[in-house]
Amino acid sequence: MLLAHPSIHAIGSGLVHLPLHDSSYVLLLAANVGAVIMPWMIFYQQGAMIDKALSRRHIRAERWDTAVGAVLTQAIMVVMVLAFAATVGLSHHHAVLDTVGELSSALRPFIGSVGAKVLLGVAVLGAALVAALVASLAGAWGISEVFGWTHTLNGRPDRRTAKFYVTYSLAHVIGAIVVLMSLDLVSLVIDVEVMNALLLPIVLGFLLALEAKALPEEYRMHGVYRVVVTILCLVVIGFGLYMVPTIIG
Repeated sequence: MLLAHPSIHAIGSGLVHLPLHDSSYVLLLAANVGAVIMPWMIFYQQGAMIDKALSRRHIRAERWDTAVGAVLTQAIMVVMVLAFAATVGLSHHHAVLDTVGELSSALRPFIGSVGAKVLLGVAVLGAALVAALVASLAGAWGISEVFGWTHTLNGRPDRRTAKFYVTYSLAHVIGAIVVLMSLDLVSLVIDVEVMNALLLPIVLGFLLALEAKALPEEYRMHGVYRVVVTILCLVVIGFGLYMVPTIIG
């Protein structure tokens, strides 16, 4: 990102100039929101905590784990967005970016062939590992919980956990088939992230309600922290509702 020499003025202007009348901009903005706050991550974290048999004494460590992970992943996303904006977006803004190969080729004039391949290869590998471990497990745990199937990774697969492991395996098989179909994967990813953003009002709304009603008093949010978190959630919920007619239209 630093080697791309991004313009501080352009970054500042981009933060305050929001062309919400442009449907394409709103679509990408929705995709970015959906990529930052993924509804299924909430269900994954719940499932992981149950499967790891965490207790109240682990809460502080899990909060640090979540905070570090959140900051790290979003820092990576910011770096990638700025790196592309300051290079491809600035001088090759008509470049076709429908595949990983085209993303790599677009960066090649700026960081070289090897650099572009390594950067995009590492990025895709990281995303693939998240999908293979996190997204698929979130779905497998969620479906198993709904149907009352035994769902744990703490033991060898057997008859009790067969349905859970079949569901988990199918997520990978279906994902591989989709990739091998040579679809426009970039557009597919954007559509999925937009779907995440549209689901946020429901997920965050229930999360706030559960925090206020289901958590023991000592674990609920209090004071300034409660106000800040609630306001941020309401802003995201409002944005999600605002996007619905634009995206559907």
